[in-house]
Amino acid sequence: MQIRDLPYPDPGIPDVRSGPRFLLWLGRNQLGGQLKALAWGLLHFTGIGGLSLGAGLAVQAVVDRSGGRLALAGGLIALFGAAIAIGDTMLHRTAVTNWITAAARVQQLLARKTAELGSALTRRVAAGEVVAVSTGDVEKIGWFVEAVSRFLAAALAIVVVCVGLVIYLPALGILVALSVPVLALAVLPLLPRATQRADIQREKAGKATELASDTVAGLRVLRGIGGEELFLGRYRAASQEVRKAAVRSARMWSLISAVQVLLPGALLLAVITYGARLALDGRIEVGGLVTVYSAVTLMLFPLRHFEEIAMAYSFSRPSARRAARVLSLERTAYEDERGGLDDARPTGDLYDPATGLLAPAGLLTAVVCGDPDAAGRLAERLGGHAAEEEKSPSVLLGGVALDDLPLDAARASVLVQDKDPVLLSGTLTELLDIPASGAVDPEKALAAAQCGDVLDALVQASVDGSGDPMRSRITERGRSLSGGQRQRLALARSLVTDPEVLVLDEPTSAVDSHTEARIARSVKELRAGRTTVVFASSPLLLDHADRVVFVHEGEVAAVGAHRELLRDEPGYRAVVTRETEAEQEQAQRQEQEQEQRAKRDHIMEPAASRAREEIEESA
Repeated sequence: MQIRDLPYPDPGIPDVRSGPRFLLWLGRNQLGGQLKALAWGLLHFTGIGGLSLGAGLAVQAVVDRSGGRLALAGGLIALFGAAIAIGDTMLHRTAVTNWITAAARVQQLLARKTAELGSALTRRVAAGEVVAVSTGDVEKIGWFVEAVSRFLAAALAIVVVCVGLVIYLPALGILVALSVPVLALAVLPLLPRATQRADIQREKAGKATELASDTVAGLRVLRGIGGEELFLGRYRAASQEVRKAAVRSARMWSLISAVQVLLPGALLLAVITYGARLALDGRIEVGGLVTVYSAVTLMLFPLRHFEEIAMAYSFSRPSARRAARVLSLERTAYEDERGGLDDARPTGDLYDPATGLLAPAGLLTAVVCGDPDAAGRLAERLGGHAAEEEKSPSVLLGGVALDDLPLDAARASVLVQDKDPVLLSGTLTELLDIPASGAVDPEKALAAAQCGDVLDALVQASVDGSGDPMRSRITERGRSLSGGQRQRLALARSLVTDPEVLVLDEPTSAVDSHTEARIARSVKELRAGRTTVVFASSPLLLDHADRVVFVHEGEVAAVGAHRELLRDEPGYRAVVTRETEAEQEQAQRQEQEQEQRAKRDHIMEPAASRAREEIEESA
C-alpha cells in the first residue's frame, strides 16, 4: 500500500473485541508494509553492528602494521556505512508510510461509523471522546503500528550481533549476550505505573476537550447570560488537572529513560574493565576489545526502540480501546424481524409499535410531547436511530422495518432534522448541494423556509462583492447567523432533500410567530403528497397539521385535530397552552362546577315545568 493509493477502496471490517485485538487487526492488514520496514530495518541495524567489526579490524591492522588488512577494514566500513544510509532512508520511508496508512484506515472506519450512526453517535459516546478518538488517538495508533516493525528489526539485529560476538570473542561475547536481555527487560516493572498515569492523563484531557467543545458550542448563550467567566474557570481548573497529570506521567517516563541510560552505561564500564584485563593478560587482542566495545556502544541505539515500543503500546492501547468502542457501535437490529431486503425504498404509513404513533402517508402529522427530551428520542426512533438501551421493535415504513433496510435506503426514505441542526462551513450553494430527489430546487426550499432576510444578511456579509447570496460563505456551525436564521437554513436543506418521510423536531422554536405561521403554511404546501412529521407544541404549527398526535408517558394518548384536542383533552391543552398546575386545577374546578350546574339545571327543569303547568291549570 502506498500513500498515493489512499483512501482505501474498502477499509475492511475491524476486530473491535478489544484494543489489542484492534491493533493486531491493523498490523495484519498492513503485513506487506511491515515486512518491508522489517527488511530495511535489519539492513540498517546490521550495518550499525557491522561498523564495530570494521573498526576492530582497522585497529588491529594498525597494531600489526598490515596495510592489506587495513584496506579490507576500510572497505568493510564503507560497505556498512552504505548499508546504514540506504537502510535508514528506506526504513524511515516505509515506517512513515505504515503510520499514515494505519491512521488513514482508522479515520475511514470512524467516518464510516459516524455516517452510519448519525446523531445517535453522540448520545452513546461523549462528544469529547469522539473528538479525542478522531484526532489524537488516531496518531497514537498509527505510531504503534509503524513502531512495531522498527522494534522487530532492532530486536533481530541485537540477537544477530550478540550471536556474532559470542562466536567472535566468547570471553566478552557471553557477558554481553547475558546482559542485553537484562537491559531490554529492566523497564518492564515500571511500565504498569507509567501506563496508569498516562491513562489518567488522557482521561482528564478528554474531559477538558469535551468541556471546551461544549463551551464553544454554547458561547453565544453564555455571553448572553454572562456565564463566560464561570465556564472559563471550570476549563482553567480542568486544564490544570491535565497539566498535573501530564507532569506525573512525564516523571515516570523520565525514570524509564534514566534506567535505559544507566544500565547500558554500567554494561559499558563492565566491558571496558573486563576487556582491558583480558587484553593485558594477552587473552584477547586490542582489535577484539575495540570490536566488542564498539558493538556494545552501537547496540545502545537499537535498544532505545525497546523503550519506544513500550511507550507506543502504553499510549496506543487505551486509544485503540476507545476507537474499538466507537467502532463496535451498531445500528439497532432485531432478530425477530424479517431480515435483509434489497435497495428498494418502501412507501406508506410510518408506524412506531413502541408508542403506537401512526403518521399516514402523504399527510402532515404533528406530534405533541410534554417532555422535550422524550420528543427528541422519539424523533430519532422514527429515523431508525433508536438508543442502544432501547429493546422495542423497529419503526415500520409501509410495513417494512427500518432496521431491515440497507443504510442508504433507510437514510433516503426517512430524514430526521433534530432541534439543534449543524451547518457546515462553506457557501450556501455547497450547503444545499446534497443528495436529493431533484423535485425541490433550492429556491423553492429557501422560500418555503422564509429565508429572505437570511439571504439579505449573507449578501451584506459577503466579502467578494458579488451580491450573490448563494456564493456567500457560512462560518463554522453558522455562528455568524442568529439561531432562527440557522434553523431556517437547516429547514431549507431538509426540504431540498425531499425524502419520503421528513421528521422535524421543533423546526421553528427560534423564529417569531408571524414567520412561524408562514413557514407552517409553506411547508404544508411544498410537502403535499409527502409524509411529514413535526414535533412541536406551537398552536400556529399544530393548527396547520392534518392530524395531531398527543404522546404522554411514552404512549399515544389522543389523536385528532388541534382544536378538538384543545377542547377535549386536558393534558394536551396543558402542554400547548403551557398551563401551570394551579391553572389546570382551577380549570378542572370550573369544569366540575359547570357539570354540577348543568346536572342541577337538568334535575330542576322538569320540576319547574310541572309547577308552571299546575299554575296554568289552576288559573
